[in-house]
Amino acid sequence: MGDRDAEPPTADRPASSGDAGASGILRAFVEAIPTPTLVCDPDTLAVRAANPPAVDLLGHDRGTLTLMGLPDLGEDDVTVAGEPIADIAASAAGTDPERAGGGVRRFEWDLRLGDPGLRVDAALHAATIAGDEWLVVGFSDATARVAAETERDAERRLVDALAETVPLALFRCTEEGTLARWNGRLAADSGYEPASLSGTALTSLFDEETSALVSESLSRVYRERETVSCEPRLLTRSGERVPYRLSIGPVTDGDRVVGAVGVGEDLTEASLREERLAVLTRVLRHNFRNDLNVVTGFTGRAIEAVDDPDLVTELERVVDTAERLLRLGETSRKVERLLSQRPSPRPVALASAVDAGLKSLDQEIRARAAVDVDVPTDLAVSAVAFLPEAISELVDNAVRHNDADDPRVRISAAELPSESWVSLVVADDGPGIPPAERAVLTGEETPLEHASGLGLWYVNWIVTAGGGSLDIAESKAGGSRIELSLRAADEEPPEDAELFGPDDSADAP
Repeated sequence: MGDRDAEPPTADRPASSGDAGASGILRAFVEAIPTPTLVCDPDTLAVRAANPPAVDLLGHDRGTLTLMGLPDLGEDDVTVAGEPIADIAASAAGTDPERAGGGVRRFEWDLRLGDPGLRVDAALHAATIAGDEWLVVGFSDATARVAAETERDAERRLVDALAETVPLALFRCTEEGTLARWNGRLAADSGYEPASLSGTALTSLFDEETSALVSESLSRVYRERETVSCEPRLLTRSGERVPYRLSIGPVTDGDRVVGAVGVGEDLTEASLREERLAVLTRVLRHNFRNDLNVVTGFTGRAIEAVDDPDLVTELERVVDTAERLLRLGETSRKVERLLSQRPSPRPVALASAVDAGLKSLDQEIRARAAVDVDVPTDLAVSAVAFLPEAISELVDNAVRHNDADDPRVRISAAELPSESWVSLVVADDGPGIPPAERAVLTGEETPLEHASGLGLWYVNWIVTAGGGSLDIAESKAGGSRIELSLRAADEEPPEDAELFGPDDSADAP
């Protein structure tokens, strides 16, 4: 081992034949290794040989490397974990009396900080080469991996921070439907400690009567790769049953569903609010209707009892106003039903919808006007089942507000050139819709210009619920022209498709 301990060659002292022989053997050893490798003296940690991949990775030529000690290669002489390089080398070489020698020591080491930096994964072990003990150090560039891990950690922290600020429960499930990640809101809603939710089946958080809804929703997400919503009851740790809304969607990897993500919302406050508003609306509507009926009844008797024409005119105006308020209350009932049911669009035969709307008209209103219909029987649109109510409302308004002796209303429909839309037009020869009424739908209404256009709002909500739009213009006859732009249906409507008329309500007065 005297060759290993010899002084390194200098310009004043040429290398001995023993030094040259040892260096040649070490060089031949590392040259045979395809990955960056150094050989060091276990006592002094001086670098004695380096292969070309090590020269490329470390950025020093071979001559410079053999003048350096192993700890000199890094930005500092400790690992990323804070352990001195000298201690690791002593442990691997067996020269540390307090630590067991031998084996491979692995560690991360920053050889260069800044941009660009260089971090390596290093493996250090003792080896016998040509009868002498040496330390062999292998390196691999870990810079890209560490940068990617750092970026992923930063993204994870950002996602976690966002998840904790959202006032909803957020979670992710595995392919088996067990919780893999969640935010604090889910833990708070369920009453469980966050750590105890790990590996918990999502369905187990809901009561026996509604957990099947969750199971079915997960199955659809995994099977059909679509987002599904349901409203089960969350069963908290304390046994409380909480109305809950879940929306669950797929997590994919290529063509494969590898999990699901979801959003959960406690509906307790919303349910109470909806219930109280429904009770309030029913009570107000009942009293509103009864009191107005009293007003119209007594006013009608007063009209019959007086002879003063001016007074009769004033009393008739009272009756007209009361009847208008009664219609407003009826429209509000229909609006409440529409909003509470939240209907989804479906294929609807347009001619059938027009027929249903006309049949539901008040017979007195229907008899006052001539209604021309030109709607092809093969047109089908995507709309909610309340479409006949919108048509009935438009025709009712066109006739009711027309002072002509013989009001005329024309209903026509045609497929637009794009073939993706269908136009349904209701036009009349009346006085037209006042600007204040139009402003209701255009958003131009001012606080000093409140319109009574609840009926138009109702029509607009029905149309937009199906993805369509409403436009108001002047007809050729000088009256109003209301165009409903409806999406063309992607498929034929079923023969038994149910359409709702104004009297089809579970909360009929």
